Amino acid sequence: MKFNLATVFETVADTVPDRVALTYEGRDLTYAEFDREATQVAHLLTDSGIGAGEHVAIFLKNCVEHVTTMVGLLKIRAVPINVNYRYTDAELEYLFTNSDAVGIVVEEPEHQQSLARVLGSLPGVRTVFVVGTVDEKLSAAATDRGVAVVDHAGWREQSTERDFEPRTGEEHYILYTGGTTGYPKGVVWTHDDLFHKPLSGGNPYGDAHEDLEAIATAAEAMPPISFLIAAPLMHGAASYAMFFYFIFGGRLVMLRDFDPTKIVDGVANDGLQSLLIVGDAMGMPLVEEMERRKDDVDYSGLFMIASGGAIWSQACRGRFHALAPNAMQRDNFGASESGNDGEINLDENGNLRVPATDKMLVVDENLAELPSGPENVGLIARLGPVPQGYYKDEEKTARTFRTLPDGRRCSVLGDMGYRDHDGSIVFLGRGSQCINTGGEKVYVEEVENILHGHPDVADVLVVAVPDERLGERVAAVVSPREGREPTLESVQAHARESLAGYKVPRDLVVVPTVKRTPAGKADYKWAKQVAQEHTVTPV
Repeated sequence: MKFNLATVFETVADTVPDRVALTYEGRDLTYAEFDREATQVAHLLTDSGIGAGEHVAIFLKNCVEHVTTMVGLLKIRAVPINVNYRYTDAELEYLFTNSDAVGIVVEEPEHQQSLARVLGSLPGVRTVFVVGTVDEKLSAAATDRGVAVVDHAGWREQSTERDFEPRTGEEHYILYTGGTTGYPKGVVWTHDDLFHKPLSGGNPYGDAHEDLEAIATAAEAMPPISFLIAAPLMHGAASYAMFFYFIFGGRLVMLRDFDPTKIVDGVANDGLQSLLIVGDAMGMPLVEEMERRKDDVDYSGLFMIASGGAIWSQACRGRFHALAPNAMQRDNFGASESGNDGEINLDENGNLRVPATDKMLVVDENLAELPSGPENVGLIARLGPVPQGYYKDEEKTARTFRTLPDGRRCSVLGDMGYRDHDGSIVFLGRGSQCINTGGEKVYVEEVENILHGHPDVADVLVVAVPDERLGERVAAVVSPREGREPTLESVQAHARESLAGYKVPRDLVVVPTVKRTPAGKADYKWAKQVAQEHTVTPV
């Protein structure tokens, strides 16, 4: 059968109705209560003119309404569009226009005011759903444009009946990428493909579930797990994880914003068992808070700490392990365009390595598989169910979503690596971020991972800067740990312990905070600009 995400959720809700599905700011919603609320939101959307296949942008921070709106849209076969709430007006206008959004859900006054400024340029938008009080500027802009403004709280007056149209599993789910190197692209999945790849068929440690009965049986047998998502739901790793734990019948604990103090409070007082972070940008502040309170908080109840969406350094992982030695650690490897590709680890030589897998190949530019060995660096092709393409971008779709000579579909995102002789794949980094210094290639993720282990470095991005002799040289933009002052000499000495000389940074720029997206993803465009603006002398 083909799976629809709303039907999967309803199956779990009917199987474990009394389990807590969502905890947010002291409020618990059982699966039955959450499903009923999402059903009422779905009816509000329908009564406001939203139909099957139409796109609705969710311009919200983490909140209950964010999740009920997502599930409500899926129930009526409409398509939720994730919105980065830190976008500029120009970026928002692009996203709302590119996604063909007919509705927008918004809450924060500053977000309502941003929407008010661009609403006149959005002829496709018919309805704005407001969580809370309507801002006067948005109200005026909507009146000028003839856009309906709907109180999101109107869901309370709606029907609780699941009298929706039949679902097929071919419905679309669109995830917009982060857009740190340009405007974001909408990755179009079918529900069924998303269920089987990003959500691992509902069963990450075995065969995919074959039908709804199998999902129900597994959810009933699974002990309820309390899982905290530290990342914003507009980020793909967070939304995938949310659906993943819903399939398990677990409890999703959600914070409005990333707050290490509240997370540790949750471990201490609310029985949190599993945490999802996004690399060191979240991992370092969290582990520092855990270390500060280690004499007062028992971390033995943690059974998993996972990272997705950004590389999680060995230094950060080691500090977590010292606090919670029995907790599994998992660094998820994947992308919006490929879903869950497995686990990535740092080996004893500092290599980022994915265990032997049938989900990936290393290929040349013509998609021919390359032999094993570090001399055969090629593109990493991700196999299995892949997206339909990028929304309204045939050129980029053709470049990324390709067909191997044997007919299998794959995603080719520009990641470079090689297959080692033991079958594992060594991940070198994104080719677009590769630095060519004197003819030698440097993959920035490899250098960043080593520099994260420096005792004075809180966060780091590695970029290329122009060099008269070498063409490009390696520069590191770092933010210091509190009370520390990293120097170029100490950073170079640390790097030389693990890296070849040509990979060692020749320049160091210290900034108060390394700029990342709200989801923790690297902003290399910003880092390169910062590095190039500083007058530096080659070493």
